Amino acid sequence: MSHAATPVLVIGEALIDAVIRPGQPVAEHVGGSPANVAFGLGALDHDVSLATWIGDDARGHRIAARCAEVDVALTPGSDGADRTSLAQAHIDAHGHASYEFDLTWRVPAMDDLDSFGHVHTGSIAATIEPGGTDVLTAIDRARPTATVSYDPNMRPTLMGSPDDVRARVEALVALADVVKASDEDLAWLYPDSHLHEVLASWERFGPGVVVITKGGKGVVYAVRTASSAAVTLAARPVQVADTVGAGDSFMAGLISGLIDAGFLGSPQARECLAHATTEDLRPAIDRALATSSTTVTHAGAYAPTRDELT
Repeated sequence: MSHAATPVLVIGEALIDAVIRPGQPVAEHVGGSPANVAFGLGALDHDVSLATWIGDDARGHRIAARCAEVDVALTPGSDGADRTSLAQAHIDAHGHASYEFDLTWRVPAMDDLDSFGHVHTGSIAATIEPGGTDVLTAIDRARPTATVSYDPNMRPTLMGSPDDVRARVEALVALADVVKASDEDLAWLYPDSHLHEVLASWERFGPGVVVITKGGKGVVYAVRTASSAAVTLAARPVQVADTVGAGDSFMAGLISGLIDAGFLGSPQARECLAHATTEDLRPAIDRALATSSTTVTHAGAYAPTRDELT
């Protein structure tokens, strides 16, 4: 099956990132973790739709224009918000981002979930109410006909305490075929647990593959097949402009690679993924490392095309 033959739905927030750097004017960019994943998949030539919650305002129109640029279709009703959400990203001298949010979030009504082969969600959309419960319901409805990926992408300033969101995160992990999280996500969500303990416990919930990113230290991933131990891969050495969107770019590359390899896109693909070895998934992990390493060499959440990947 070609990558274009698997329609992908991304459910989650699209917003405007106002990037604030010391001594520089504020720069506004289209962002939001799930939206960045959708843009990444669009740039990689996948058939992508985004179910989001933006306003009929200047910022919302900018998001819609960005979607059109990378061939991401907005699902009907996605422009029903009274205003478009805003995230202020404060970039420090080392290029790392911290965030403040003005957020509004619902899931637009969707009657055609069975027309998608793969559904992705994550981050704020999966935990912030009232839309968070809608996300869980949509994923549950989509799962009989589609594979599912999830990136918790924790935002402590918005999500309260780890105890407030842990049950929701674990419910989505249990529904997902592919889970990607960062070591920072896990350190916040499970402060008393080692990364490998969390990896093993999430595997027991049922995903076919769990991938933990460690920034410049690379990734560790594990599959469900008992014979496969967790595998660690190094990050690619690149000149980092900033880390904005790096995790989302990794997620897009991972989904893209798994779709192309036949491990996502249908219940049959789910079965293939459930029996895959770490070696089987290595090309998809390599694509994810390639997309994210390309992204961090650019300022902002850059979405590379297939031609840029080596």
